[in-house]
Amino acid sequence: MTSTLQPAAVTETEKRPGRWLALSVLVLAVLLVAVDATVLGLATPYISEDLKPSGTQLLWIGDVYSFVIAGLLVSMGSLGDRIGRKRILLVGATAFGAISVLNAYATTPELMILARALLGVAGATLMPATLALIRNLFHDPRERSLAVGIWGATASAGTAVGPVAGGFLLEHFWWGSVFLINLPVMAVLVLVGIKMLPESKNPNPGPWDLISVVLSLVGVIGVVYAVKEAATHGFEWPALAVGALGAAALYWFVRRQLTLPAPLLDMRLFRNRGFSAAVLADLLTILGLSGLVFFLSQYLQLVQGRGPFEAGLAEIPAAVGAVAAGLIAGRAARRFSVRAVVAGGLAAVGLALAVLTTLGQSTGYPILGAALLVVGIGAGFSFTVTADVILSSVPKEQAGAASAVSETAYELGAALGIAVLGSIVTGVYRDFAAPAGTPSGAHESLGGAVEAAADMPTQAAQQMLASAREAFVSGLSVASAVGATVLLATAVAAWFMLRGQRLEDVSG
Repeated sequence: MTSTLQPAAVTETEKRPGRWLALSVLVLAVLLVAVDATVLGLATPYISEDLKPSGTQLLWIGDVYSFVIAGLLVSMGSLGDRIGRKRILLVGATAFGAISVLNAYATTPELMILARALLGVAGATLMPATLALIRNLFHDPRERSLAVGIWGATASAGTAVGPVAGGFLLEHFWWGSVFLINLPVMAVLVLVGIKMLPESKNPNPGPWDLISVVLSLVGVIGVVYAVKEAATHGFEWPALAVGALGAAALYWFVRRQLTLPAPLLDMRLFRNRGFSAAVLADLLTILGLSGLVFFLSQYLQLVQGRGPFEAGLAEIPAAVGAVAAGLIAGRAARRFSVRAVVAGGLAAVGLALAVLTTLGQSTGYPILGAALLVVGIGAGFSFTVTADVILSSVPKEQAGAASAVSETAYELGAALGIAVLGSIVTGVYRDFAAPAGTPSGAHESLGGAVEAAADMPTQAAQQMLASAREAFVSGLSVASAVGATVLLATAVAAWFMLRGQRLEDVSG
């Protein structure tokens, strides 16, 4: 008996040659998604000026990517477990690059929304595959913690590279160029990934249940759409009907997973308290942060008058803090405790958001930069440790599905955050006092107000813009206050729910 078990144990703990080089390929995929997410915020004023979307269409452009990717992540993560994570990663990266071209050359708001939705389909294949491959590349827990830290740090670095590169492009080319920067990254990922990445999948996966795929997509999109519409227009019956349909689909999805011999998502994973707590913390943290992130670039450019490149540089402290924290998060969690690092990080983010409630039109950069640095440090500690907890809580055969749950929480939180907090900003903004003759488009978005001002008499335009900017900043302050409340409450919840949770110290 002993002789038959020993080789398996040795194989499990074996350190795969070339694993760190393979990791460098995986982080390119993370960089691809992070850059795409951040450049959209910088490009929003230019998209608004060129495509002339309504306020609602502008929000759809911002969050439809997250809607679709959240609805498909579990399905794509499970598909990767079945057909191979390397295969789905490379196919998804190729599609991501091709659809980025469609985003770049969109000519109407409707086409832009469609392009963002299709990008969400491709994006849903990337993030679960990268984390799942890390789980299978690194069997040693300490090495895996460092690899997850590098993975998270790259995502954070992408949030810095995106605005800076995007800002440079926006100052020299048209807004569509910010999407074309995905192409060289995709090309390197695919060409190098073919050679360097090992294939991995579940050896006994079972069939891919298409009914569950549809239920997951309908359920998530239906619920998020209902929340978005309720936040924007109140509780009207069409939104409530769609929300009820989404909730019913999710209920059916859960019931179906409990009866299938090979479910798309093993619901028993949620019996692990650490797994459930980490997923919930990720969802609520992103919910509290995303509204601020989406509107921050508009604040820097349209309120404070910074150019796109300068606005991109202004957001770097958050990425620097997240990179630094992500690289030492695993070590900190082992020295202190998982709950101390996660709860402490979330509390730091909450306090930084509370500081941002004091933002005004002329707020100096030291206050903003310091707050963004603290946000980055806190988020870097929290997200890195929760990702490690999620990966270490499941067998490696289910790594894709577990990673997809983690990413679904992230994207669902982003969609809900943009919908709820974004609607708060928009709702406060729309009530600003404007002089007679102000075009109705000025009340749809701040970008619309800036565009409308070009066709108004100078004095009326200045008066209208001053009032619009003041209203926008007021809305941003309210959204920051809501986000701070969510983050501080999540920190308290994480402290109790992660009690006794530890990261593995030895491989096995």
